[in-house]
Amino acid sequence: MKFRATLLLKGKTATGFQVPLEVVAGLGSSKKPAVLATINGHTYRSSVASMGGVFMLPVSAEQRANAGVTAGDEVDVELELDTEPRDVTVPADFAAALDVDIGARRRFDTLSYSNRLRHVVSVEGAKTDETRQRRIAKSVSHLREGRG
Repeated sequence: MKFRATLLLKGKTATGFQVPLEVVAGLGSSKKPAVLATINGHTYRSSVASMGGVFMLPVSAEQRANAGVTAGDEVDVELELDTEPRDVTVPADFAAALDVDIGARRRFDTLSYSNRLRHVVSVEGAKTDETRQRRIAKSVSHLREGRG
């Protein structure tokens, strides 16, 4: 399903495309369809979600950089239903910390793909081992407390 849209800036950082109703309908019956989105030849995994009464496709800063787009650009967007399982590869040190705290592990395993990914990206984005260990400890603590 292809459509042309302007990359919108909502607030300071939330950027995305408004997805036409007929495109959402064409993706099936899910209220939040998982999709493969292609912008300027760059493809990434995401979901279309209703936000403020309209359907939006989020585009993170990383995806905007990879696609070479900025807020205000009008581009062609292609969406394809993503039926592949969404698995997150958990780094060994983070997995070991989760395995030590069974409550945190249980909570992590129940999180959505995007929330599990958020924890992993935080850990992998650390520039030093000290920061990495601090982020692992923080994630485990939040998960243990149910704040995943």
